Amino acid sequence: MQAIYRVHRLAEKLTPDANWNKAQWQPIPAIQLNYYMGEQNAFMPKVEVKLAHDNEAVYIIFKVDDRYVRCMSNIINYRMWEDSCVEFFFSPDLKQPERYFNLETNCGGTALFHYNLEQKRKKFIYAPEKVIQIEIAHSLPELILDEITEPLTWTLEYRLPITLVEEFADVTTPLSGTSWRANFYKCGDKTSNPHFITWAEVKHPVPNFHLPEFFGELQFE
Repeated sequence: MQAIYRVHRLAEKLTPDANWNKAQWQPIPAIQLNYYMGEQNAFMPKVEVKLAHDNEAVYIIFKVDDRYVRCMSNIINYRMWEDSCVEFFFSPDLKQPERYFNLETNCGGTALFHYNLEQKRKKFIYAPEKVIQIEIAHSLPELILDEITEPLTWTLEYRLPITLVEEFADVTTPLSGTSWRANFYKCGDKTSNPHFITWAEVKHPVPNFHLPEFFGELQFE
């Protein structure tokens, strides 16, 4: 069964502050990331995501019940997936669903943003001055050099301007009434508890998030 999520339209702009309990998010249902890739460790993070839009931007907030948290990099477009990381992969042009964006953000709020023509064979990397146009708020420090092994909950929220997406893809605006293909992921490749968790199920023998044929669907209200 295909994963489907209806993206609520906001009446006004939302300011990211990493507050999961903010009034604007309260009526919006959460996505659960329930599928695992590769070996399952004794502890697997619990991940929830909410989305909204205002026809000018897409808003996303993650809540992660986690352990073994690390954040070694605050360099834009570096290897975010090695840290405790949440990811949003999406294809806004349904005429070319094999072309997709990957926005990967570590728990300290540093992002990587790429546009892929087809399964990483050729990609365009957004310049740092473009990436910082994504407004990101996070509950944890920018760097966590000593891994936190105790249980904790962290949140991360951002505003992704549609103008950034339009630089590479044909995006139908306003967003209301349109659909994107997408998936959400949680990973932490270089933590002491490596894991690979997805929203839409990815049927592949080894962990690989760059498989747009398994994306779910986002329906914009």
